[in-house]
Amino acid sequence: MHTTVFDTPIVRSVFRLISILYLRIFGWRVEGRLPEHPRYVIIAAPHTSNWDFPITLFLAFALRINCSWMGKDSLFRRPFGAIMRWLGGMPIDRSKSNNIVGESIKAFDRQDRLVMVIPPEGTRKQVSYWKTGFYHIAHGAQVPIVLGYIDYERKAGGIGPIVWPSGDIEADMRIIQGFYAGVSGKYPEKSSLAMLAPGKVAGRTGLPGV
Repeated sequence: MHTTVFDTPIVRSVFRLISILYLRIFGWRVEGRLPEHPRYVIIAAPHTSNWDFPITLFLAFALRINCSWMGKDSLFRRPFGAIMRWLGGMPIDRSKSNNIVGESIKAFDRQDRLVMVIPPEGTRKQVSYWKTGFYHIAHGAQVPIVLGYIDYERKAGGIGPIVWPSGDIEADMRIIQGFYAGVSGKYPEKSSLAMLAPGKVAGRTGLPGV
């Protein structure tokens, strides 16, 4: 794993102070607290705007979350690639049939502490269904799913409930859907409310990504 801003104590503290000041100045409230579990997947939802990325980072610093996140590989091209990796990013080439779920599970197996942030909508554009990669990663690695959120209507964001994947994705997604039904993205009309695509229930379908 490459060194990130979260691994550098002094820089991390400075970024946390900047993040807290920004959130307070613009009226954002930080909610929830970190789980006691050392390894987990965080859902980043709803994802409807470019603003979601910086606000998510500010919330991560404010909550002291040492996290990694997945993004489409175009975000990691020069001249910003090194910066994105330093901020905890991991590039995903969605044009290739990579086993992202399997590799992510191996990453959890190799590390005692790992927090992986995944936006299940996969894009800020309007989508009908969530990608299910986040679920299969958590289930395969036997780690919980933490419901992270940004609610633009209340100007609040942070950590919500924890869902342990049971293997019954339909039942678990109903619980997740119930929580996010009360969360408003910047553009609510683009939200998909944790819907599963028909025929996508049984297999490991839907690669995680931004």
